[in-house]
Amino acid sequence: MQLFHKLDDVPAGFGPSMASVGNFDGVHRAHAHVLHEIVSRARASGTKAVAVTFEPHPARILRPDSGLRLLTPTAEKLRLLEATGIDGVLLLPFGRDLSLMTPRQFADRILHKKLHAREVHEGYNFRFGHKAAGDTKLLAELGREMGFEVKVYPEMKLRGETVSSSQIRRLLSEGRVSRARHLLARPFCILGTPGRGRGYGSKYTVPTINLARYEELVPKDGVYITCTRVGAERFDSVTNVGNRPTFGHELFAVETHLLNFHPVELTPETEVEICFLDRLRDEIKFPSVEALREQIARDVKKARRYFHLLGRINRGA
Repeated sequence: MQLFHKLDDVPAGFGPSMASVGNFDGVHRAHAHVLHEIVSRARASGTKAVAVTFEPHPARILRPDSGLRLLTPTAEKLRLLEATGIDGVLLLPFGRDLSLMTPRQFADRILHKKLHAREVHEGYNFRFGHKAAGDTKLLAELGREMGFEVKVYPEMKLRGETVSSSQIRRLLSEGRVSRARHLLARPFCILGTPGRGRGYGSKYTVPTINLARYEELVPKDGVYITCTRVGAERFDSVTNVGNRPTFGHELFAVETHLLNFHPVELTPETEVEICFLDRLRDEIKFPSVEALREQIARDVKKARRYFHLLGRINRGA
């Protein structure tokens, strides 16, 4: 996959292309449907499939007080985009100049003159240009003038629920990681490095890894069944998201208990990926460390049963 960090990086004569413009946060099921379609059409027509996206997310510039946390940081988004098979990503730096582009300027400079788009594929609620003045109807009008067709995709629903980044964020804020997984078409995962813990895991409970400070979206505080990758090794796990109130601290942490633990080499640069499979319970303050230990044993038992049943299902498939 070719990656262009600004408009001038796109070589002269690039294209023709099948393009889609969006934030693609989460690269969820609806995004993947559009991207797979442009890949298929590009392969059939001998053109290039290109996604146009932005860094940072426009909401962080236009609404800085929104406190938006991303489903997928840029590096992970690019990895997921590449997995769809697209030929290139134009990662436009979102700043004042881009935010002031009119819909016509955006369509002409980027889609028509730079990417030589033959088709542009967008969701039903797509907006573009200064103050989001452009919609799919205007895009189609500009396309007729500039020589590209526009395909608009209807709202995608799954069991009555809209597949969208905002809906997935809402589900995660409620701790509904299993439901979010259906809309994403994969488990929701966060990727980081080991952080410095306070030693409680090894001293009182089971081997643990604390994630270093993570700035993007995590599920609602609570205890979850997870799968954790440490470097190249994967572990069944139980993860606590929250402040660990039993120990009298109000310091947020993501702490993972590895169930099938064996010693692994950890450095400050080791990749740790935590994938959330199901929610066990809320985070609560226990009257003693012993009570916490007993609850963790119950959590681990439930998690082991979950993985046992999952293994049986996978073997049956």
